[in-house]
Amino acid sequence: MAYRIRLGVPEMAALWDRLKSGNADGTARREEQKLYRKLGKAMKLLSENPRHPGLRSHEISALTRRYGGIKVWESYLENNTPGAGRIFWVYGPEKNDITVIGVEPHPNDKGNAYQKITLSGLGADTD
Repeated sequence: MAYRIRLGVPEMAALWDRLKSGNADGTARREEQKLYRKLGKAMKLLSENPRHPGLRSHEISALTRRYGGIKVWESYLENNTPGAGRIFWVYGPEKNDITVIGVEPHPNDKGNAYQKITLSGLGADTD
């Protein structure tokens, strides 16, 4: 089953638009180019199979509680690097939709690690 990838608003939609246009017009910095490729690959894998082994998707119960009881999932953008990037997403709002609601480095502090993560609301399409 293929999933339609949507972007949370306002943060994720704005980030993707900035990365996409910066790569298209050649103004993106090296870090932005890398994030664009990694995020694009992760969204492609999510659309094909959210449980793809490379994504290592798993629920983050602390974020599920913060997000009003909607299960929030974390997937890997990268691994074995300092501050390895993570993508946060939920199923919905429609059937066969996945909405990306955050991209952050892996939280390192043990206490309230997920309190600092900014999560977008449900919203816009990826096109």
